[in-house]
Amino acid sequence: MSQLCFASNNEHKLEEIRPLLPAGLTLLSLADIGCQEELPETQDTLSGNARQKAEYVREHYGVDCFADDTGLEVTALNGEPGVYSARYAGPQRLAADNTAKLLQELRGATDRSARFRTVVALARADGSVQEFAGEVMGHITEEPRGTGGFGYDPVFVPAEGDGRTFAEMSGAEKNRISHRARAVAGLLAFLNAE
Repeated sequence: MSQLCFASNNEHKLEEIRPLLPAGLTLLSLADIGCQEELPETQDTLSGNARQKAEYVREHYGVDCFADDTGLEVTALNGEPGVYSARYAGPQRLAADNTAKLLQELRGATDRSARFRTVVALARADGSVQEFAGEVMGHITEEPRGTGGFGYDPVFVPAEGDGRTFAEMSGAEKNRISHRARAVAGLLAFLNAE
């Protein structure tokens, strides 16, 4: 396999994943394969959404494809926003609105523990689908810090870090411990073992 589509046009995600891929494997975006439509995400689990997106691209565009779905699960909010993380504050999917809503919901909470989870699904031309998962534990800050990253990165401090939010880290630092990097590592280990 010399080409693999990532079912995303999110430049932040593409920038995170490209450096993780082995030499000789070209990462294609949805735009690269001419996919302009919104991919379906109607499942109630991260796994279901990742599979749905990857299988849609494979079926409609005939390319090997992987898709991810990521959720932030906050203990004090009974696992919310979870599978609805990207649209927590509404269908407009604005990160600033989602973060503001999260901080509002957590106002006064003493338990600010949380975890980021990513599920990656790989759908191949032979009809097979494999899944890989990654997670990182941490906590939610009282206010946003940092200008890097995207999504909830300015309010998430990983437990394995040095007290900085993901948004205060360089891309390389985040990639060493992030949930997405761990899920993609599982995907790459699978591909490299073939």
